[in-house]
Amino acid sequence: MSDTNIGTTDNATDAADLDLGNQAQATKTYSQEEVDNMMARMKGSLQKKLLKPYEDLGDPEELRQLRTEAEKRAQEQQIKRGEFEKTLQELAAKKDSEIQKRDSIIQEYKVNVPILSAAAKHNAVNAEQVKALLSNQVRMNSEGDVEVVDNKGSVRYNDKGEPIGVDDLVREFLDSNPHFKLASPSTTNTKSNISGGTSGKLDISKLDMSKPEHRKLYAEHRKANGIA
Repeated sequence: MSDTNIGTTDNATDAADLDLGNQAQATKTYSQEEVDNMMARMKGSLQKKLLKPYEDLGDPEELRQLRTEAEKRAQEQQIKRGEFEKTLQELAAKKDSEIQKRDSIIQEYKVNVPILSAAAKHNAVNAEQVKALLSNQVRMNSEGDVEVVDNKGSVRYNDKGEPIGVDDLVREFLDSNPHFKLASPSTTNTKSNISGGTSGKLDISKLDMSKPEHRKLYAEHRKANGIA
C-alpha cells in the first residue's frame, strides 16, 4: 500500500470520529435541574425585556399592591356613598312628611273650617256630617285658593259667571236636603193655631210643653192672667 492511500485512510478515520463526536453531542440529555435553570433564565430574559419600558413606574409588585389598595379605597367610598344616599332618603321622607302635615293644616283651615262654619250658619243638624258629604267638592288650586268643583272636577260657576263659594255650596245642599236642617222656629202662625179662635185667648190644651216656644207662651199666659 502506498503512502497516499495510508493518508487517505487516516483522514477518513478522523472524519468518522468527528462525526461520531457531533452525534454524541447532538444526543446529549439534560437533567431536570438543567432544564429548570434554562427555563428560569429564559423567563427572566423575557420578563426583563417586556418590563423594560415600564421600569420608571417602579417595582411590579409594588404597583400591584398600590392597585389593590386603590380598589379597596374605592369600595369604602362606595359604601360611604351608600350610607349618605340612605341619609338623603331619610331626609327626603321627613320633608315629605312635613309637607303633608303642612298641607293637612292648610286643608283644615281653608276647606274644612269654612264648610263647618257655613253648615252651622245655615242650621245644619250635624255640621260634621255636612263636611264629610261636601269636602270632596271643595279643593285648593295651585295658587292656594279654594274652589268648589263638580263630580268631574271642574270649577263650578253661578249664573253671573262667578265661582261658587263654600257658603253657597252648603246653603244649596241644605236647601236641597231639608232633612239635614234643624226645624224652623215657630212663627206667629203657630201661635194663632194654638190660640182659641179670634179672641186671641190661648188654648192651653194645644200647647206642647216639650217645645221651648210653647213653654214661653204658657209662661206669658200665666203672667197675663195673674197665675202664680
